[in-house]
Amino acid sequence: MKTITEQKPFEEIERCLENENNIYIIGCGTCATMCHTGGKTEVLNMKEQLEVLGKKVVGWMVIPTACDDLTGEALKEDAERVNKADAVIVMACAFGTQTVASFASENGKPVYPALNTLFVGKGGESGVFSEICQQCGDCVLATTGGICPVTMCAKGLLNGPCGGTNKGKCEEDPERDCAWTLIYKRLEKLGKVDEMKKYHAPRNYQKVARPGKVLVETEGVKK
Repeated sequence: MKTITEQKPFEEIERCLENENNIYIIGCGTCATMCHTGGKTEVLNMKEQLEVLGKKVVGWMVIPTACDDLTGEALKEDAERVNKADAVIVMACAFGTQTVASFASENGKPVYPALNTLFVGKGGESGVFSEICQQCGDCVLATTGGICPVTMCAKGLLNGPCGGTNKGKCEEDPERDCAWTLIYKRLEKLGKVDEMKKYHAPRNYQKVARPGKVLVETEGVKK
């Protein structure tokens, strides 16, 4: 399975980091490296762009597979520099961003995606899979604490919970946590509850054409 990504407009990344000064950058050595959106070269380019803005990049790493649970171990190994950061920028797919957020948020570090996830290039192995990302092409994880409402909310709501949420559970499935309750708790822990006041326009389904196809330029040759 390969997750195809593209870098967000830098202006969007700049807005996310408006109030953050010390930045840690994380890239992915698997899919994002293949797409030339989050490998070593792209991480160093991002570092340079952020420093031009006056941001201090306190550290960076390219994790072999950002969506793997070993991400937590990688963050622990570089904890000294990670702890100096006001925020973490992730140059990986939305799954990788959510994985980083699940660990970094425990230490009060907000996580922002530098990429938009477009589509999955190949199917996974046979078995049971839990949906993490719909590859919608317009990632909102920057304002939801790294929790995706498009996939975790049964209704895919972008602007807070519906009227059916009950004691933190979803009305569609009482055994399931309400996605927006989880988002609120995560933002509260990060001291960023005001993010929930930001309005998200209805999804633009034309952003990602189906079937997905991306031309990746490698050393001047498009494949």
